[in-house]
Amino acid sequence: MRTASSRSLIPFLLLATLFLGVGCETLEYRPAAVGREGDVVVVTDSASWNGALGDAIRGNVAPYLGTLPAPERAFHLQRMTLTSNRILDTIQKQKNILVVAPLADSTREAEFLRSRLDAEALAAIQSGTVTIVPRRDLWRSGQQVIYVFGQTAESIIAELEARGEDIQYQFNDITRQRVELDMFERGRQFDMEQALLDKHEFKVKVQHDYFSAIDTTDFVWLRRVVDQNSWRSLFVYYIDDFNPANLNPTWINAARDRLTETHIRGNVDGFVMIDYRRELISENIDFLGRYAFETRGLWHMVDREEDGDLTEWGMGGPFVNYTFYDDDSRRLYMIDGMVFAPGFDKREFLRHMETIAHTFQNANDVMAAETEANDVAAD
Repeated sequence: MRTASSRSLIPFLLLATLFLGVGCETLEYRPAAVGREGDVVVVTDSASWNGALGDAIRGNVAPYLGTLPAPERAFHLQRMTLTSNRILDTIQKQKNILVVAPLADSTREAEFLRSRLDAEALAAIQSGTVTIVPRRDLWRSGQQVIYVFGQTAESIIAELEARGEDIQYQFNDITRQRVELDMFERGRQFDMEQALLDKHEFKVKVQHDYFSAIDTTDFVWLRRVVDQNSWRSLFVYYIDDFNPANLNPTWINAARDRLTETHIRGNVDGFVMIDYRRELISENIDFLGRYAFETRGLWHMVDREEDGDLTEWGMGGPFVNYTFYDDDSRRLYMIDGMVFAPGFDKREFLRHMETIAHTFQNANDVMAAETEANDVAAD
């Protein structure tokens, strides 16, 4: 199960004193980090970047995503080297930073990493230990810095191969948090959110330009239409008193196809269906504290002929689906985000759908949040 703490990023706690107590790393007010969402600045020397270590970074931290229509990496990697204090200042302002260099090297990057270690931690690394250390809001707010400490390129490569998904998780997690702030800065539809809570006992944050396309007894479809050639949508489906023993990827895919054939249809004809010819990935994750299945793949618009065969309508795009059973309410939820944006890269559009999904709260969540807020106000 993939969670925030899977394959602990700090394998031994003797590195609690890992960082020297320099002033730039003490807690204080920090301006917001800058840069494009989806970018990761990789601080390493050119020889490492152009060799096997660079290949390991690209392949394990930012692999190509097979569940998008066209090849896109998980992140756009931008390499920078520590050639001057001015460059260091630029690096320290960025949103996502990965610092990787073999400590045995004589590069500026290796020296920078060595300066972050006390004598005990440095001795541990030199003896063969490799560790990956994340730091939030290190130089700027809303920032994720990840240090990779290892004596040799070979040892670091092995660690990246084992823990690349953990690094991806750290960058994805903070990116969603920043995207959420940006998405709802221009306004939220609080009335629509309250209506969802009143009728269905759940809500998600609703951006200012979304509208409710369908709202039935157990199915809600929210849409944002830019024009006839570009849209995003999210639907939520639920079943009360569901038996969680029946929850598995096969059931999820079949349920999704049944729902989209019923509710998500073209203007003229046709309906949305999973494109099983392309890569389809399902894995267990921790979704807001709940055991869930995350499914990623591609959808396409099809029509069903009288003989049962399917006809292509030439439309499609990526989707991400979160399905989980909520123990408190004994209800199964399916939250599904889709993107249609021909001619554009899809990764960041799909991240918007992930972000909305992660704002999910059921009635118990809302009540707990309100109680906590009242307690804080009382203090």
